[in-house]
Amino acid sequence: MDMSESDRHGEGPLTGHELKDIKDAADLYQSGSFKLQIDALLPNVRPKESARQQLDRFLLSLRNHILSLPSITPQNPLTAAQTLAKQGVAVPFVHPLPSRDDKWKVAFEPPMEINIVGSWGNGIAVKKKNGGRFGVDLSVEMPHSLFQEKDYLDGRFFHKKSYYLAVLAQSISISFDVDTLYASPLGDPRLTTLNNNVADILAGSTSHDFSKSHADIYIIPILPSPNPLPPAKLSPSHSNVRIPSVLPSPSPIYNNAVLLSTYPKLALLSTHQLKHSSPAFHDAHTLLRVWANQRGYGDGELCVKGFEAKGSFWTGLLRLLVSGEEPVATKSGNAKLRRPLGKGLSSYQLFKAALDFLAKQKFGETPAFTKTVDGHKYPPEEYIAHHPAVFVDRTSTINFLSDVPLTSLDLLSHDAKETLEQLNNPGTSDDMFAECFLKSERGLFTRFDAVIGQVNLILTECILLTFCRVDLPQATLNQSALAVVEHGSPDAALLASVASILRRGLGDRTKAIAILQPGTPFRPISSAQSPSTSTVHIGLIYDLAHAFRLVDHGPSAENQDSSVAEEFRHLWGNRAELRRFKDGRIAESVVWEVATSDERAHIPVSIIRHLLQLHFGISAEHVRTLQTSFDSMLRLPDDVRRLHRAAGGYKAAVTAFDDIVRSLKALDEQLPLALLNVSPISEYLRYTSTFAPLPVPASTLMALPESLRFLPTIPIILEFEKSSKWPDDLKAIQKVKLAFFESIARSLMASKPGLKASVAIGDSSNPFQGLATLEIFTAEGWSFSASIWHDREATLLDRIIGSSKTLAPSDQEHSVREQREAKAARELYTRTFIHSPRHHRAITNLCHKYSAYSGTVRLVKRWLAVHWLLRSHVSEEAIEIICARPFVGGKQASTEDAATVPHSKERGFALVIEFLGDWKWEEPLFIPLYEDNTPAPAPEIVAVSAKQGVWTLSTAEDRTGRMWTSYGPDYVSAHRLRALAKEAIKIIQDAETDSDVKRLFSHSTDDYDVVIELNSAVLPRYYQNVNANSSVWSRSSHSGVVESTPRPGFDPLPLFLADLQSTFADTLKFFADPFGGDRIGAIWLPDLKVPRPFRALAGFSSEPLPKEDKAKDKELVVLNRQSVLDDIERLGSGLIKNIVTR
Repeated sequence: MDMSESDRHGEGPLTGHELKDIKDAADLYQSGSFKLQIDALLPNVRPKESARQQLDRFLLSLRNHILSLPSITPQNPLTAAQTLAKQGVAVPFVHPLPSRDDKWKVAFEPPMEINIVGSWGNGIAVKKKNGGRFGVDLSVEMPHSLFQEKDYLDGRFFHKKSYYLAVLAQSISISFDVDTLYASPLGDPRLTTLNNNVADILAGSTSHDFSKSHADIYIIPILPSPNPLPPAKLSPSHSNVRIPSVLPSPSPIYNNAVLLSTYPKLALLSTHQLKHSSPAFHDAHTLLRVWANQRGYGDGELCVKGFEAKGSFWTGLLRLLVSGEEPVATKSGNAKLRRPLGKGLSSYQLFKAALDFLAKQKFGETPAFTKTVDGHKYPPEEYIAHHPAVFVDRTSTINFLSDVPLTSLDLLSHDAKETLEQLNNPGTSDDMFAECFLKSERGLFTRFDAVIGQVNLILTECILLTFCRVDLPQATLNQSALAVVEHGSPDAALLASVASILRRGLGDRTKAIAILQPGTPFRPISSAQSPSTSTVHIGLIYDLAHAFRLVDHGPSAENQDSSVAEEFRHLWGNRAELRRFKDGRIAESVVWEVATSDERAHIPVSIIRHLLQLHFGISAEHVRTLQTSFDSMLRLPDDVRRLHRAAGGYKAAVTAFDDIVRSLKALDEQLPLALLNVSPISEYLRYTSTFAPLPVPASTLMALPESLRFLPTIPIILEFEKSSKWPDDLKAIQKVKLAFFESIARSLMASKPGLKASVAIGDSSNPFQGLATLEIFTAEGWSFSASIWHDREATLLDRIIGSSKTLAPSDQEHSVREQREAKAARELYTRTFIHSPRHHRAITNLCHKYSAYSGTVRLVKRWLAVHWLLRSHVSEEAIEIICARPFVGGKQASTEDAATVPHSKERGFALVIEFLGDWKWEEPLFIPLYEDNTPAPAPEIVAVSAKQGVWTLSTAEDRTGRMWTSYGPDYVSAHRLRALAKEAIKIIQDAETDSDVKRLFSHSTDDYDVVIELNSAVLPRYYQNVNANSSVWSRSSHSGVVESTPRPGFDPLPLFLADLQSTFADTLKFFADPFGGDRIGAIWLPDLKVPRPFRALAGFSSEPLPKEDKAKDKELVVLNRQSVLDDIERLGSGLIKNIVTR
């Protein structure tokens, strides 16, 4: 008896065919779960069949109603519009507007045919972004009798179409209980349709309720078949817009808009044929639309310019891949064609093929003509000559890209390349499926290296109108009017010009320029014009090789009279000048003067500001960017830099380090062992300190108030040659190190005038920890702290630790306390001498390899410090590792030129904050910090408690991932950080002004039970406070301290914080800003709120229960909060100004 297929799957082994399917899926998708995720996604983004019944009933009623409408006799367009206006309906006429002198007339006749077209008609509709409704396109074929042969001229066809649409709007609005609105995609009145939907307040209360279908109905008047307008007159080279006293000029975009009214029915039939001939088309189209919607290539709050309501583009793209290209004749023969992929690919293969085409196709250089049935309708040369980008459909009449700027196509290509990199290298992403299909990529600051927010276009339009009113050359006025008619609206004409100018001006500085505008809203049928676009956002994706160059070169001096030179001078205005270069060339050039690295990073934005001001009159205050606001978070106040008077910075610190290394190497003859290596382990030498290092020379120390005296210490490690003369005892080794330090100090001070060196001994009670260091203070004001690495220490410590595992307690030489101290010393040794140098080298390499990495780390550290989490809860090394993730990828290292790598610190910062908000830190995270495109080793899982650090940051050199996170953040701090990051990313994505950045770096104290306010005048690091008050260090407040001895690394805040944490570890959890913070926040541990029995050494100050509660249990005690606060106040005497309790 044969078993059913389900029985075989449940009980029997898999068949060979099933095993082959599994293997093929794994090979194709590179992940077993990826195919299952795609299969689960598809039905969830398509319309539900159960909701179609009500919609179909309404569509039938609507069809019957439209077919039964009475005719309206021909009349002057303005007279007809006045009649409708009395009934509350405006006619959405296009430019140029009709006049009473026009001889042609408008009229209405019932349509010849009504069809459901578009994606709904073919059953390939896809859910829009953010819950937008499905679109049901209803084509209404207008009768031949309404048109004349010359209606293709001067917008006559569009005027007749607009009147026809207005008549339908008037009738439907009074006959059906639905909202009837105008919709003009891209703000182009020539594309106006009639939107019908059931408002939420009417859902369920109307006889025409189709709200369950979650769909809008768009009525689209189209030309009848055959076309009453002569097709030959609508080729790209024909001029169909006549402006007085202007020579005829081709109107390709206008002509394309006319031809679009012939396309819906033809597209319905060809897509139906493609869907049934290519089984994978439907699923591939769905995947492509979901991918595009997530990136703004469709309807939504912010749309990529030119792609609103561009659904036919995606269908045409897949048709091109399946069917191939139409040959294009050239002087050298037929151009090389893209070979058709055929109809046997899977949906995922077809989807990847579409991305590959978009990533490689340069539409502005290489036109694409879809394979046709009967050859080209118009000469390909006409498309190439009159359209910046060419992608012609199967009918050989429609250019999908006629109104799409090249900037948007550059962005589309970049996005496709980015996704292909993730799909082809799944190890670079933690969740490839989510990155591709689920994650919204519309966030400006996480998507673009620079964002110019809210460019004000209203001012620009007013200026253009002013130009029209003043006495300007007639050609300028008429060309502007021609551009408005050609593009359909002033907004569209303006943005097309902006896109062209910016692309020319930025050139190869950017990989893509995005002009993002709000989706065109619906408007009532009483409004003729679509709302004007008031603001747009401009996003830049840098090409790092060219983005920040200082000079733009133009034509040479020999070509001054050429059109190229004239165009260069027109593009740059007074910025263009003749310059002689070092190689003797004299050429037109534009030089961008910068004084700092921050200013150099602003060059692309400065170019945009200059071009918008020069060509469109948009002043700088209307071109907003937040780069300067983020820069200010990493920069000391100007008066602080003036008071210090010392030249600081990373280069100066590295130079000082090199000088110290040379000085130490020169002492070999005076030391018993030769110095092999000096290893830096400081953030100041790997470019990741929040503030650039600033020296404090002894000569200026007396002139500085206490709040400006902080002198950073730069730790370094000395490694000497191996020798058998080292003692074999840990305590003796520490004494030998002291002798080395004393000898080095004497020799250094003798060889370097002005240099001071002294031996410093730490205050730890652990005899195995080598806390002695050599403090070196240079004449230039730099401070270094040197430690000696001796590898024998690790072996001796391991012996002490290992004895507890191999010997019985009675036989052990070392006590339990000594073993515990040895374990702590071994951990410190491993972190300081093994992992710190490796980490330093890896981070330094990243800073050299990725220009934005250093700034990203500094911003993230600043943000964490402002929110009182850095150092006391999250180590700086852990943050440096996490910040590497956007640059090096996930499980497998990304390449340096990967499309996903950020090229600005602002974008890197946004990506890290977004990750911290989404990261499920319960699972280990691997960062390929030391690898180059090698698979990630599996992290070792280590059990942790809520009181330990809960993050696991695994690298190839630290498989356990606990080296930098073993002491923090704990469960409470990690949850707090995640909540802060989630709120921060909301602020970042909505940021528009400097105040938004300040809000991002401001910290509320409302959540703390106790806030300890400190005396800022005695905090040497106070000037780094994000809200520092300059009066604290002004000369009038200088207390007249005359001490001239430098105190490298001295900062009472972390010292006091450490005392509080050790003293009140079982009572309070403390938080503070290490960068000039003048407050310490604390929360009571929640488990102390419950009364408990009294016992000695309970770990917290207690008091008996209040009298009213003694009847319950006389032996219970509660936390004595006032006593704890009194102890804190005594401990911080002279430092604490006030203690505030909530």
